[in-house]
Amino acid sequence: MTSRYRSSEAHQGLASFSPRRRTVVKAAAATAVLAGPLAAALPARAADQAPAFLHGVASGDPLPDGVLLWTRVTPVPEAIPGSGVGPDTEVGWVVARDKAFTDVVAKGSTTARAESDHTVKADIRGLAPATDYWFRFTAGGTDSPVARTRTAPAAEAAVSLLRFGVVSCANWEAGYFAAYRHLAARNDLDAWLHLGDYIYEYKSGEYAARGTVVRPHAPANEILTLADYRTRHAKYKTDPDLQALHLKAPVVAIWDDHEFADNAWSGGAVNHTEGAEGTWLARQAAAKQAYFEWMPVRPAIAGTTYRRLRFGKLADLSLLDLRSFRSQQASTASGSVDDPDRTLTGRAQLDWLKAGLKASDTRWRLVGNSVMISPFAVGSLSADLLKPLAKLLGLPQEGIAVNTDQWDGYTDDRRELLAHLRSNAIGNTVFLTGDIHMAWANDVPVDAGTYPLSASAATEFVVTSVTSDNLDDIVKVPEGTVSAVASPVIKAANRHVHWVDTDRHGYGVLDITADRAQMDYYVLSDRTDANATSAWVRSYRTRSGTQRVERTYDPV
Repeated sequence: MTSRYRSSEAHQGLASFSPRRRTVVKAAAATAVLAGPLAAALPARAADQAPAFLHGVASGDPLPDGVLLWTRVTPVPEAIPGSGVGPDTEVGWVVARDKAFTDVVAKGSTTARAESDHTVKADIRGLAPATDYWFRFTAGGTDSPVARTRTAPAAEAAVSLLRFGVVSCANWEAGYFAAYRHLAARNDLDAWLHLGDYIYEYKSGEYAARGTVVRPHAPANEILTLADYRTRHAKYKTDPDLQALHLKAPVVAIWDDHEFADNAWSGGAVNHTEGAEGTWLARQAAAKQAYFEWMPVRPAIAGTTYRRLRFGKLADLSLLDLRSFRSQQASTASGSVDDPDRTLTGRAQLDWLKAGLKASDTRWRLVGNSVMISPFAVGSLSADLLKPLAKLLGLPQEGIAVNTDQWDGYTDDRRELLAHLRSNAIGNTVFLTGDIHMAWANDVPVDAGTYPLSASAATEFVVTSVTSDNLDDIVKVPEGTVSAVASPVIKAANRHVHWVDTDRHGYGVLDITADRAQMDYYVLSDRTDANATSAWVRSYRTRSGTQRVERTYDPV
């Protein structure tokens, strides 16, 4: 594949809908580790194929001189994910400049062990920047599928173009991952960004497609233990569309709440009952361990997903962890949304973000952001729409003005960050966001109350869910019905919002040049159809130096 960066240095030498609070908890699920539910995380062929690469291969976190490779080997049929059994197995890896592996540039081996659920990672270095590579793993004479990856351009490279797929909120039981299939078919992505909720933690049937389970996940219980989280990750990694996308381009991922539990914060979650479901500390540790075992993510700081990647002189990407350090969401018991002692980011991460944005010398400063930073007031929505919207956002169904799980619930952090952008004249900051199961194109105002007279400090592109319920699904009306009513009301109450689609599922494609950053929004025909088609629906861009969003009428 030819270089898409068109860099002058390309060949130089060598990184939510929140369901109701459960009133009955089945504590027995916390300790049940049964062969049947675990086995459900594997394809049927696992029993007669060993060793085998049943969960695909992946790469992630591209650097100018390297990339992180990942796979999971099933050494013997009984070594199912989460079981803790199976022999240590040597796994080789090879990286080449061509798909036929005639020009091998790196090779090595590592050991897959039961204590890491037989997952392996290889952090390859010494590669050329802005270059396509192919790789595969081998164990016991069995080869994995062959995958393509790509390194980032050199730090000082004059890059003219970057293109990323952008996704979030993929609920297995709510449908098929056609969004991943359509992104994999493009053949033009430098990488793809997953902005959180790569998996969901619920028990089977608790959160499906308008209440209907399209395909059951595993284990059937709500995931609580390390074995549970491993099994759920494994189930997701059997999806053919997800495997196909991992085969085509490196992923850059952050977590949100459902990699842990609904509306997670540093000390608990809405969907966690202390004691009956064990301790939050143990559950959070299990979730994090399984995530880092099963995802091609290179943590810059142990136990978090906040880190920064650079793509030449065109863009850097600051990736946030907005679950590990946050205060509990605001309520009567936990304080006001404006309380300066409450934080979304944690002090260290906010200081890191501010310093990185100020020091950046790239044209664009991208921020991978799991929850919406733009202010959101519901306006004069009628009661029949207000209550479903509250359900989607996990809020009280009367008198809501903000979503306290988003930056709206931590306004002091937001004020500090936006003031930093303005006082240091930091332009071209673009927040890339998931979580809310709607598509948005927003300016990020310094003062929403006086906008548009007040300044916009940044812009924000929010992608909708891959499959998770959005507003029309909660109301159970035909697609587009709610958005036709709600979108004009939301825009009237939030003058910084240029577009919102409350109803459809899909993905985004972010295209970046020196002159503009453009998000093309795509929607799926039917999330419950494994063969769903995809169609472009809207595009918005922000031109360099403007800090404003504008509509454009063609995808890139």
